[in-house]
Amino acid sequence: MKEEKKRITDDLKYFAKKDTKVKGNWKTIFPSFGRSISEETSENAEEVEEYTALLPVEHTLELRLQDIDAALEKIKKGDYGKCEKCHKEIEPKRLVVNPEARVCMGCGEKK
Repeated sequence: MKEEKKRITDDLKYFAKKDTKVKGNWKTIFPSFGRSISEETSENAEEVEEYTALLPVEHTLELRLQDIDAALEKIKKGDYGKCEKCHKEIEPKRLVVNPEARVCMGCGEKK
C-alpha cells in the first residue's frame, strides 16, 4: 500500500500541488498564459482543455489516497481487514485485489 501511495502522490505532483490549507486535498495547476493571448489562442485553449480533463483525475486520485491512508491507519490500530458496516472480517481475496477495501463483499453488494 505504501508503494501505491507513493505512485499516486508522484502522479499528482505531475499536474497538481498539495493544498496547504486542507489536508489530503490537491489543486490541479491552472495553465499560465503568455502575455500575448491573441497569438497563442489555440495553445491556450488546449491548456484549458487539458486542465479541465485533469480535474476528475485529481479527484479520483485524492479519493484513492484517502482510502490508502485510512487502511494504513487501521493497520496501526489493529482494525485492518474488518468491515466498517457489519464488523466481520473482509474476505482475504478481496483484500488482495483491493487492500484498502472498507467493506466485505456482502455489505458492498448492499446499496
